[in-house]
Amino acid sequence: MPEAFVSGLDDQTRHKMIDLLNARLADTVALTLAVKQAHWNLKGPGYIGVHELLDEVADRLREGADLMAERAVILGGHAKGTVEEAAEKSTLAPYPLEMTPLENHVAALKERFLAVGEALRKAIDEASEAGDADTEDLFTEVSRAVDKDAWFIGSNAEV
Repeated sequence: MPEAFVSGLDDQTRHKMIDLLNARLADTVALTLAVKQAHWNLKGPGYIGVHELLDEVADRLREGADLMAERAVILGGHAKGTVEEAAEKSTLAPYPLEMTPLENHVAALKERFLAVGEALRKAIDEASEAGDADTEDLFTEVSRAVDKDAWFIGSNAEV
């Protein structure tokens, strides 16, 4: 295992947090790719607003992925953020490839954002129980952004 750049955490805690960070990284990479799939293919009323929103959302997801990946390395692990790793390890269902109606993309993305938000909140609890306040805080930061983007995307659904 590579060198760790933290003190005060035992090896078992570091290994557990590295695995947890990489699990959430896989979901975040998969979610980012789903957002881009929707961005490229959606059609319908409200297109330009949602199309542009999804570019911003993808950027925020990449920022969260970067935080998790770097934390895994700081803890002495490897960041596992490839598309292959995401395809194998993500808890999200594969995103539909031939869907075009905007409202269907909004619903599919909202569902995935809610699932990732829930997984991040569980990760917050696990990091807290393990005594890793920094990783706990990181997951909290990422979950806030995911929840906000779930709201931004979900608000485009017809009620």
